[in-house]
Amino acid sequence: MSHNWFSNQTGIYTSKHPQITLPSDPFLDIVSFIFSRKHTGTTALIDAASGFSISYNELEPLVKSIATGLHYNMGVSKGDVVLILLPNSIYYPVILLGVLYLGAVVTTMNPLSSFSEVKKQTLGLHVNVGFCLSHRADELSSVRIQPVSVPENVAYDVNEPRFAMFFKLISGDHDVVLRQTVIRQDDTAAIMYSSGTTGASKGVVLTHKNLISGVEVFVRFEASQYEVRPEDNVYLAVVPMFHIYGLILFTMGILSLGTKIVVMKKYSVDETVRCIDTYKVTHVPSVPPLVSALTKAGKGLFGRRLMSLVQVSCGAAPLSTRTIYEFMQCFPHVDFIQGYGMSESTAVGTRGFNTRDVHKYASAGLLAPNMEAKVVDWVTGSNLPPGKTGELWLRGPAIMKEYLNNVGATSSTIDNEGWLHTGDIVYFDQDGYLYIVDRVKEIIKYKGFQIAPADLEDVLTSHPAILDAAVTGARDEEAGEVPVAFVTKRPGIEVSESSVIDFVAKQVAPYKKVRRVIFTNVIPRSAAGKILRRKLKDKLYSRL
Repeated sequence: MSHNWFSNQTGIYTSKHPQITLPSDPFLDIVSFIFSRKHTGTTALIDAASGFSISYNELEPLVKSIATGLHYNMGVSKGDVVLILLPNSIYYPVILLGVLYLGAVVTTMNPLSSFSEVKKQTLGLHVNVGFCLSHRADELSSVRIQPVSVPENVAYDVNEPRFAMFFKLISGDHDVVLRQTVIRQDDTAAIMYSSGTTGASKGVVLTHKNLISGVEVFVRFEASQYEVRPEDNVYLAVVPMFHIYGLILFTMGILSLGTKIVVMKKYSVDETVRCIDTYKVTHVPSVPPLVSALTKAGKGLFGRRLMSLVQVSCGAAPLSTRTIYEFMQCFPHVDFIQGYGMSESTAVGTRGFNTRDVHKYASAGLLAPNMEAKVVDWVTGSNLPPGKTGELWLRGPAIMKEYLNNVGATSSTIDNEGWLHTGDIVYFDQDGYLYIVDRVKEIIKYKGFQIAPADLEDVLTSHPAILDAAVTGARDEEAGEVPVAFVTKRPGIEVSESSVIDFVAKQVAPYKKVRRVIFTNVIPRSAAGKILRRKLKDKLYSRL
């Protein structure tokens, strides 16, 4: 069967969607790009708990105020790195866009990250300023990062001393002429941390061009497929903004459309249901556990609630066919789509589109505009046609610049022709839809969050009773995967499973906690010393 979107000669898959013309001006930053998009939206961001909102008329002045204050009050200039260590908040996009408008570089972290994790990530970045909740300000100060305490309650007391700097930044005079440094599309805008295909977490360097591409070929293109105006939609921001998925959607792309965003600080299924009904939410970008939770909630509501929903989309990790089927049975009026992307591809890859073909719901959709792909036999290196399973390679304008200060990891992930080797095992069907089969990569996906086994292994081997350690993921119905540690004890020293679990838990974010410990005489390794995780998985499942 011949396809005009696949070449037998080159092995390249091209998007079935028309090419999108991206901005050609080399001197364009992501923030100017976002605010140059015309729309008629009124309310930009709503705090789900209180109803407090920021309008589109207020948004740009607030962003410029943050940028001006960071420069004149805190000495931040182009190229300096600013940390955002915050949960979702209506202030999150304002802070992030303010940093980028200045030409500074943003790096984000899970607000539940441990102090040692924060210290490790920021050490090589030379972070100047960090936005955090007030109880973490002293931690940042201790590693020479100027903290800015951001209030958890949006209607905060402006006279409270701990919020003085934040109030000064956000209420400053944005009309003060900020000597706008020249920012190029090729300049670094963000450093996101990802496990990549193997090893410890690495800094993914994204440029303004990458972010503009993500906004255009992911968010704005998807919105162009709707029959209603973007201004008439209401999105629920429950996935975290520190993750590339939430970052591209809620701090950038959707704000360029004039769409209303309802922001939840902390996830709970009851609060999610309440927000959808209260604010007449139409779109919920989600991850697998949220889809499952919505389905369970929906079964108990018997069609009396959640009727405003138009679309639920899912990304960050694969979803089982059974979960998809149950969701569709429960919400027949809701369009369900999945997508595929990585931090290294600025969340761009594939996206599902309003199809009522039940077989396509299990796919990750069609290649995004301007993107190319290959499916490669990971043993022989040969290119594979539709229907054949191999490793996915991606190429396009959203592919990262590099891994920060890691030439080896960069060259092994992006080849000299610009192909990003994703480490995911996939196939395209005869209609061009992508299906995720498995992973070559070692990372563990817990509720959509990435966990690098190497990061946990570093923590484990710092325990005085542990000689060697290896971590792999075990399948879990609710979370997708959970980390399991294989541990070799030092001779003559006793240590229990619970004490190892507690030791790790004190040093990592809660989602990274080891859930089981299996004591073993030896960790299986290759001749080169590489941990053979497939053997660990075989050992794990033989015990079940």
